[in-house]
Amino acid sequence: MEKITRVVTDNMIGLKLPDYARHSPRVATVLGKNPSAFTGPGTNTYIVGTSSRPLLLDTGQGVAVYIDLLEAAMKELAHSSELDRIVLTHAHVDHLGGVKQVTERFGSMEVLKMPWEGHDAPAGAITPIGHDAIVETDGVTLRAVHTPGHAPDHLCYYLEEERALFTGDVVLGAGTTVIPDDTGDLADYMDSLRRLLELDLETIYPAHGPVIRKPRQKIREYIAHRELRERQVLEALKDGPLEPMAIVKKIYTDVPEYLHQAAASSVRSHLGKLKRDGRVVEHEKRWSLV
Repeated sequence: MEKITRVVTDNMIGLKLPDYARHSPRVATVLGKNPSAFTGPGTNTYIVGTSSRPLLLDTGQGVAVYIDLLEAAMKELAHSSELDRIVLTHAHVDHLGGVKQVTERFGSMEVLKMPWEGHDAPAGAITPIGHDAIVETDGVTLRAVHTPGHAPDHLCYYLEEERALFTGDVVLGAGTTVIPDDTGDLADYMDSLRRLLELDLETIYPAHGPVIRKPRQKIREYIAHRELRERQVLEALKDGPLEPMAIVKKIYTDVPEYLHQAAASSVRSHLGKLKRDGRVVEHEKRWSLV
């Protein structure tokens, strides 16, 4: 039997999406126009609501062309020239970096997010929200779901009227998310994924990549992917101590070398979890099995 080396087989490289599109009567998307191997064609920002004053969920990172696209999309897709509020998933720059740009064009408005001390400054003054917070506008009820792991302040938003979830960077439309080894936590991330399986879901609106119409299948793939990576890390250490980048080169054989630094961040996150589990130890930047 052929050895399984990967669960999630798609990725962001070369992915194309329209600049803006309507997905449902309540949800439309506008690309942040910040393409990369990690963001795909750009961060998905979402116009959410059925009235002439919808919410904006995430803002991109402030690329100049974005604000004109947002204005055009609101006019064409929402018949609107005003925004009610901004709702943010987390404090990474490609999600909140465009707040100032949006408020300069559309006027001052409330910005809702879970606080993360030292990281929220680009959003300006925020209204703090947390797990189970309810955000409402015409035709829409969003319930915040705290999903740490990728970032400690990460909130997903459950759209009750559609049984849909805005997942930010917790679940992507293609590829898998990086777990930063400095501010992320793999154990928290796995717990977040498992809790998402408890939701009644029909659709996932991710922050990067296309809409996901088989949400439970996708979440299970994400869990299986991380479980496989953990086994691969342990297998790589069977022959003796290794530095994280050496582990990357052994198990990320189908990943371009320019992505290895990002892969190393996730590997270090796996090693941190395995260390807390009592399965590996570190000595002079090299890791070995217990």
